[in-house]
Amino acid sequence: MTRTNKVLWTIQILLALLFLFAGGMKLLVPLETLARQSPLPAPFLKFIGIAEVLGAIGLIAPGVARIRTGLTPLAAGGLVIIMIGATAVTCALGPAAPAVIPFTVALLAASVAWGRRHALAGHIQRIAG
Repeated sequence: MTRTNKVLWTIQILLALLFLFAGGMKLLVPLETLARQSPLPAPFLKFIGIAEVLGAIGLIAPGVARIRTGLTPLAAGGLVIIMIGATAVTCALGPAAPAVIPFTVALLAASVAWGRRHALAGHIQRIAG
């Protein structure tokens, strides 16, 4: 296993744990509580929770199973989009300093998407060819 691969796996595992926790909490907390905690609609937060949990699974499962590994960079890309939204909402709601956290998570997810892009290219070639 190359050093780059080890670093990517470490980032993927850490991101998966983060998104399983964050998404899981959004799914477990009642809608009324979510509505009090955020200006965003509670059903939308539940949707984000589902996307985060599925994204976390997509970061790990394809590589572990060695099936459809091209899904990993797609999952990472989807999580980048979620975190860009989180960064924008954080900036819009108050001081910009707390937005550093979702922005950093977005950069980490983008590094996984970029680092695993060869798996997606191989997947597309298998489909096309």
